[in-house]
Amino acid sequence: MAIRNNLTLKRTSLGELQSAHLGELVTEWQLLADLSFADLTLWVPLRRDPSSWPEGHLAIAHVRPTTASTCYTNDPIGSEIRWGSNSRIDDALATGEIVRDNQEQHLNEFTIKEEAIPVNHDGQVIAVISRVRNIETMRTPSKLELNYREIANQIYRMISQGTFPIAGNVYLSESAPRVGDGLIRLDIGGLISYASPNALSALNRLGWQSDLRGENLGEVIESLPKPSIASHIREASEESWQVALSGRSLRRAEFENDQGTIDLFAIPLLEALQRGRSERVGAMVLVRDVTELRRRERALLSKDATIREIHHRVKNNLQTVSALLRLQARRISDPAATEALDQAVRRVGSIALVHETLASNTAELVDFDGVVDRIIHSEMDLSLRNSSSPLSYHRDGSFGELSAQVATPLALVLTELIHNALEHGLRDSGSTLTVRCRKTMEDNMKSSGPIESQVATLVVEVIDDGVGIPEDFSIQGSGNLGLEIVRTLTENELGGDLSFIANHPGTVVRIFLPDSRARSL
Repeated sequence: MAIRNNLTLKRTSLGELQSAHLGELVTEWQLLADLSFADLTLWVPLRRDPSSWPEGHLAIAHVRPTTASTCYTNDPIGSEIRWGSNSRIDDALATGEIVRDNQEQHLNEFTIKEEAIPVNHDGQVIAVISRVRNIETMRTPSKLELNYREIANQIYRMISQGTFPIAGNVYLSESAPRVGDGLIRLDIGGLISYASPNALSALNRLGWQSDLRGENLGEVIESLPKPSIASHIREASEESWQVALSGRSLRRAEFENDQGTIDLFAIPLLEALQRGRSERVGAMVLVRDVTELRRRERALLSKDATIREIHHRVKNNLQTVSALLRLQARRISDPAATEALDQAVRRVGSIALVHETLASNTAELVDFDGVVDRIIHSEMDLSLRNSSSPLSYHRDGSFGELSAQVATPLALVLTELIHNALEHGLRDSGSTLTVRCRKTMEDNMKSSGPIESQVATLVVEVIDDGVGIPEDFSIQGSGNLGLEIVRTLTENELGGDLSFIANHPGTVVRIFLPDSRARSL
């Protein structure tokens, strides 16, 4: 959850460091809302400069709890209240003390109670958190709710004392455990004073069968059955589980055995002392059962490895086919048959390039720029061996990543067009071959009626400055197998349009390919 920086910097007197502190706070305060069973709104003072008296307050962030129903039907972000209209927020800002209101109020259709918590940064109150709870849900609290609220109250004191958020907090990660996943409360000695049912279930799954109250959490983890195969490696620090989960400092760790995997995140609870010092009064440990998540991750990695291996084997098989065709070509005395086999070798090689790229990539996407460059280099090398005329080439624009289903036919199309240009078009010394790729927006129109929309189109051009094409040129009348392959693949496989344009000198072969098709196939 992010603060609207334009509001905080333009309409308040907050500096960049203060705004950054508030940003860290709201990034983590889903934790606070869930522990409090309450809606939280962050109010910053409206004033012309840091020394002037506030004119009022501006709501710049809001979070709803996942552990209770919200009291807000509309988002309060952007709301303003004048100074004097909410004495709790005014007093919290002015005194730096947490202000509780025992009087019932009405918000929308709810009866609520509100608490105001000052946000301290470097000894200065820079904002106020409004904590709003629905009275109708504030029944006699269960043991879980009581522990949640006691931990929340301790963190609110840390906020008012300037010790929360804790420097180096790793709770920013979206994958970090949440309150509802499971919570363990530790006393100052690191012993478990409370464990939520979800936390107990997670440890039961790993092999712990006793009550957790009064146990040392680190010793509990160390006593769990070890994995039969070392499938999980802890981070570089070789500290014991007793140290990592003592609650003395922020720690996040993962334990895995044959029964399952849990993610543990320890957050110390502090109480401020005089002279800027603070002491630890306990800790909370968030526990998440990530067994299924890790199983799915391993399944995906296995699937990716299998797909890469398939592409690698296809590439090897295609290279074997190319070698057999070259071997056969050497044994044939008919020049036409030899030429036909050489062309088949080139086409098989183009397909192999695509599978070689896929074999080194976890996604089913091909970095097509590299494929095109290799096709051009290969064809240029072959052309130089067969001709003494120096030729040059240039690639203009980027193809980016294309789906495998598009990359294969497009690689064949470009192989044929480049080979055709080098063989028939570029004959003079100093000739240049250009492969150009660009995107354009084309109107998507029905046969009748107005324009429906605009669609992105991938335009690929193979340009030479050679002898050009006859005025009455047509692919069907040329009798060229390679060009017939180009037409068939462009129209049937790629769903695109193909045109040959006299360039005077030279020829432009232009392919229009719907980009949405290239990305989605």
